Amino acid sequence: MTVFSFYLFAICVIAGGLFTVVSRNPVHSVLWLILAFLSSAGLFVLLGAEFVAMLLIIVYVGAVAVLFLFVVMMLDVDFAQLKAEMAKYMPLALLIGLVILMQFVMAFGVWESNEAAEGLRTQVTNPDLYNTEALGLILYDQYFLLFQLAGLILLVAMIGAIVLTLRHRTDVKRQDVVAQMMRDPAKAMELRDVKPGQGL
Repeated sequence: MTVFSFYLFAICVIAGGLFTVVSRNPVHSVLWLILAFLSSAGLFVLLGAEFVAMLLIIVYVGAVAVLFLFVVMMLDVDFAQLKAEMAKYMPLALLIGLVILMQFVMAFGVWESNEAAEGLRTQVTNPDLYNTEALGLILYDQYFLLFQLAGLILLVAMIGAIVLTLRHRTDVKRQDVVAQMMRDPAKAMELRDVKPGQGL
């Protein structure tokens, strides 16, 4: 049953990733991506990493994929124009994909399984610990510096993405906080004595 579950989840991950890329409808692509995430979580459960599997479902399926789905459904994006622009870079993309495929073939062609690998993996942490506690000890004790550097790299990437996509449009009315704070109440407001029965 374990072997059957592994092959089922593995096929679902590969099929979900493939159809995420080749699907013409962006909503269908996001749904295939959710299938790939759920199948990856199933593989983590088979490995005994239930905490990582739940994180994958909660964070990626429950937040990121749903956010992608809402963005794709709510924004009026002309995907035909985007695909036409991407078609110009197709030869370069195919060349890069071919190089990556050749590297995978070279790497897995000389792959040899080490008999001591399973024992070395179990010796990373105490086997009596829960995997959540073991993961915390590894991340926040042994690899604390690398964990913080990874977070810093993600922060820089997020700031860079915001800076690259920030566009100041002249036809959009924006709030000027400094002008609001520096205004003179005597000039901003005028009191008039309206007599009964008369308008302004």
